[in-house]
Amino acid sequence: MEISIAAEKIGEIYGLDITNSMLTSIIASLILIIIAIIFRLIMNLKPGKIQNAIEIVFDFLINQIENVFGSFNEAKKYFPLLATIFLFIIVNNWLGILPGIGTIGIYETIHGKEILVPYFRSGNADLNTTIALALITIICVQIFGMLAIGVSKYLGKFFNFKNPIYFSIGILEIISEFSRIISFSFRLFGNVFAGEVLLIIIAKLMPYFAPLPFYILEIFVGFIQALVFTMLAMVFIRMATLKEEH
Repeated sequence: MEISIAAEKIGEIYGLDITNSMLTSIIASLILIIIAIIFRLIMNLKPGKIQNAIEIVFDFLINQIENVFGSFNEAKKYFPLLATIFLFIIVNNWLGILPGIGTIGIYETIHGKEILVPYFRSGNADLNTTIALALITIICVQIFGMLAIGVSKYLGKFFNFKNPIYFSIGILEIISEFSRIISFSFRLFGNVFAGEVLLIIIAKLMPYFAPLPFYILEIFVGFIQALVFTMLAMVFIRMATLKEEH
């Protein structure tokens, strides 16, 4: 198998290319939708084991958000977006280390060389996915900021013509917003892709018991990366929604 930075095309639907990372992301989305439907159907005042497990995750997330925003009511406003980001990233990360991901596929001849093209690949090991997540997050940050302090006041942060100093600060703020997209996307992509490469190399060199500790490590890393991305999103939203007097 050849290590490829770009996700590999495995088919197309009506002219739309379907890549292996896209397929894994679709599966991750379906898993979350199914869990949400099950949770809604079994929700009860006397929770069972499944409901307890889901509520533990939700309690953890709402507590983290409340710690950043300092108010439960404020935390509830941003919980749907932040919880979705966290769950999508962590499910995608953990799907990427399941047996068969990256090893089951079809052989294709590329440049005269027969190469295995896997059917599945971690969605976050594709830069397109992480850029999309970063764009959605930063766009939502701007929307939340405008809703919280007003459109004109929020945009005044970026476009201030009172004097050259304020104007320069505004330009730096715009550059800062774009740099967040780059840092967001490349941080997540780099960590997940590096873990994927590590597992492939270890599995090739020592295919039996040696990879097990690295799989355990990747489970932990997958959780940390999802948490870091979500925590940074929380901080950016908090910064955007703070009024000047605060």
